[in-house]
Amino acid sequence: MDKKATIGQRIKEVLPGLIVCIAIAIASKIIGEYIPSLGAATISIFLGIIIGNVIGTQDKLNRGTKFAESTLLSLSVVLLGATLSVRTIFEIGWQGILFIVIQMAFTIAFIVVIGKKMRFGIDFVLLMASGNGVCGSSAIASCAPVIHASSKDKGIAITMVNVTGTVLMIVLPVIASFLYQGELVYSSALIGGILQSVGQVVAAGAIIGEEVKDMATIFKIVRIIFLVLVILVLGSIKERSLTKGIEDMEEENHSHTHQSRLKMPWYIKGFFLTCVLFTLGIIPNSLSLLIKNVDNFIEIIALAGIGMRVSIADLLKQGAKASLFCVYIGLAQIVCAVVLISILL
Repeated sequence: MDKKATIGQRIKEVLPGLIVCIAIAIASKIIGEYIPSLGAATISIFLGIIIGNVIGTQDKLNRGTKFAESTLLSLSVVLLGATLSVRTIFEIGWQGILFIVIQMAFTIAFIVVIGKKMRFGIDFVLLMASGNGVCGSSAIASCAPVIHASSKDKGIAITMVNVTGTVLMIVLPVIASFLYQGELVYSSALIGGILQSVGQVVAAGAIIGEEVKDMATIFKIVRIIFLVLVILVLGSIKERSLTKGIEDMEEENHSHTHQSRLKMPWYIKGFFLTCVLFTLGIIPNSLSLLIKNVDNFIEIIALAGIGMRVSIADLLKQGAKASLFCVYIGLAQIVCAVVLISILL
């Protein structure tokens, strides 16, 4: 009885904030139909920030928004694997794979180096590296627990990555049309190799054409398949930075980070498992399509929760410095992609 009472109490504590997040997600889906260039995910996080800074400070909402930003976003990572096949890698050839690997490696290395020079905290830098290097919100959600990043760093990183992605979503089709006249492979590589979320890739690719949209999505999916490897690399970078004394952090965090290398988080294992099951055909395409739609809505709910936990005051403290960081990242990704496309594709 006590256990049942405890579960019931937890549900009651979670429900108020979770209901608000679901309402924001539904509203974002509706608004997204009228503003497809932004998409429901971006709208959800910004609506969450606005609403959260008005009513989100209420204690009765905190448990629900926390559940949305952590548990639901982790669940969305697991479901994401059920929509990805390892076979997708071979659809863009070895040159395409090499392009993605070098582009991702450069993006992550650049962000880590520049982020440290600009004196951002190592957790924020690594979250930005995962979000820009792989797949936006899902990658940040995967990375945050591994490096034991705070909710504040996670929220700000997701917000900045979404803003950067939204700007690039408009800019990249213009660059692709100017440099490549919409040529299929080059344009697809530029868009799929840079943009943060699948939704942004689809939207940007569609501006040029259906074929570019489809191939750019393949480039993007190949990046996502490398998610587990990237998270492990970033966890290792965090531990080395602590060992060398790059960051002045508490010893307790140091011990936690050692543990993160020994025990892979459950959602990473789940992502790998569902990806394998889909690749082997155990998860059929019809079920994968259903899972994709469910996963999309869960992520939108989670982004609403993250937005509600972001303080506008904290964002303003980052100010021009964080905006400049995002500009550097976007420019570096574009230059690297253009150079690699000219060499490899």
